Order: sequence, then C-alpha cells, then structure tokens
Amino acid sequence: MPAIIKQFFLKSHEMTLSDPRFISLTHWLSQYLDTHVTPVLISGDASFRRYFRVHGEQRSFIAVDSPPAQVPIAAFMQLAEAYADAGLRVPQTIAASEEMGFMLLSDLGDVQLLAVLNQGNVGDYYRQALTLLPRIAGVTATAAGPLPEYDAAFVERELQIFTHWLLGTHLGLPLDGDTERLLDAAFKCLVASALEQPTVGMHRDFHSRNLMLQQEGLSVIDFQDAVLGPVTYDAVSLLRDCYVRWPDALVDELMEYHYRLCMAEGLLDNNTDIGRYRRWFDLMGVQRHLKAAGIFARLNHRDNKPAYMADIPLTLSYIVDVAGRYPELQPLAHWVAARVIPALEARG
Repeated sequence: MPAIIKQFFLKSHEMTLSDPRFISLTHWLSQYLDTHVTPVLISGDASFRRYFRVHGEQRSFIAVDSPPAQVPIAAFMQLAEAYADAGLRVPQTIAASEEMGFMLLSDLGDVQLLAVLNQGNVGDYYRQALTLLPRIAGVTATAAGPLPEYDAAFVERELQIFTHWLLGTHLGLPLDGDTERLLDAAFKCLVASALEQPTVGMHRDFHSRNLMLQQEGLSVIDFQDAVLGPVTYDAVSLLRDCYVRWPDALVDELMEYHYRLCMAEGLLDNNTDIGRYRRWFDLMGVQRHLKAAGIFARLNHRDNKPAYMADIPLTLSYIVDVAGRYPELQPLAHWVAARVIPALEARG
C-alpha cells in the first residue's frame, strides 16, 4: 500500500476511534450484526454524511452516519422505497434510527461508474444510465407526499450560491452596476428556461459518481434530494459531468438519445423539437455549473473540504463554452472568461 494512502487510513482510523458519533454508531450496529463490528470509513460525501463498510458473517453492509440536525434520513428512506417500487436498483434499508441519524444498508459494492469509464465504453454505459431516467422521472411522490418543487425561488437560491460563495467569499470580486445587471439578465434567462420545461421526478445529482456498477447493471445512490423539476436536468448532470468532460460530439449524440427516450415515454410534448430540447438542455447545464462552482467554493470555506476546488475550472469552462452559443448568455460567457477564470487562477 502506498505510504500516502496508508497514512490516510491510519489518520481516518484514529479520528473515528475518538469520535463520539462513531462510537455510538458502533454500539448501534451491534444490535443488528451477529459478529464483532468494526466499521471502516469508506467516504464522506459533499454533505455531513459519512459512509462505513461493516462485515457480518455472510456479507458486507454499508453503515451511514447522517447527523439528524444537518441531514435527516427520512427522505432517503422514503425515496429508496419509491425508487425500488419503480424498478430501480437502490440500497435496501435494513435498519435505521431517525433519532440518531444512523442507517444500515445493503452494500452495492465500491465500483463507481466514473472509475471504469473510458473513450471506448462511455457511450454504452451512458446509454444504460439514460435509460434509467424515465423510471426516475415517474417517481413524483413518496409515502410522505409529493416531492418538493424545483420552482423559480429554488433555482434562484441555487444561482445565488455562485454569487455568494465563489464570487464573494472565495474571489472577493466586486460587482459594479453593469456586472449586477449582466448577472441578473443571465439568471432570469436561466430561470425562465428551467420553468418552460415539462416537470418530472428529478434525482438532482445524477452523475457517474452516484451510479454504482454491479454485475446486474447500474444501481443508483445519493437520491435523497430528489425534487419535481425540469426534464433535462438529470441528463445534463450526467452528460456534462462536473468531474469529467467528454467530447462534444459524443455529448450531442447522447443528448439526442435522451430526447428520443423522452419522446417515446411521453415526457415531452409531440411538438417539442430537438432544437427546443437542446436549448433547454444547454441552459440547464449552465445553471447547474454555476451552482456547482459555488457549492465547491462553499465546501472549501464553510465545510473545510478543499478537494472540490480542483473541479471549479471544469465547471467554468462549460459555462464559457455553452453560454457562448446563445446571444442572450454571451455577456455572461465573456465575463466569466475575462474576469472569473483569471481571478480564480490568480487566487491559486
């Protein structure tokens, strides 16, 4: 084992041994497993959740520590049931404590789709992923009621994450009147485009890190933030991934594949042509990448998770390239290229 990886695991082990929530989780798990419980930290995601692998006598499980004040687990469990009923492969909840914020889940393995993708197989794997979206689109409610709506206020709040955390907190960019008007016009355009689209069940974080590759096919994780929202959102989240960029020709081909799926499943009106769908898809991607750039800065400054800062340049490159194709968003593209990217590079 390389020394740096060994040091990481030793440090993680030391941290968990002295962590009150880890100790409580270990005690809680002992009620359900018929063997000595030694949870091993496998990841902490971009929220307050942590995931551990634990072993029973016959198989392994995933234990989740989700502090209830920050990330309640009820939505995850309700959506897991609804997704499973829709025929999606998702983690099975074996035991849970809403009060403590602990879950014991089935283990879907540790092979994220991102880890196996290459130029030769990405088209086939992404088609498999896109065929899951009509099922996800059909999940519009859980036992607790309808999913939250991704409405204008929701979209605007997400866009303000970019303004507050990347432009303000991280870069300290002053916004004069002209810049404020530029951003306001661009944001209004993006909100209007999102609200024009047919509304479906939306995973809201559908990308190659949240798809697990198993022998049976792709399984879906991290769906607890699902909402009712624009039909293109999950497709652009996958195809214009914040963590990896694929050739435009391939993205266009797969975008059209999703368009045909939506038409076949009745998720788009028969009068919706590919040009209109492409505009929705592109503008939805710009909105998502603005939000993501802000979230990555927030993870650094608020949550002490600096690793995501390395993903900001890719999100900004998408904004420059895609927004630049539309006259009403070209001022945004030019401003990001001329001011934001140089400021980020100077900041280091």
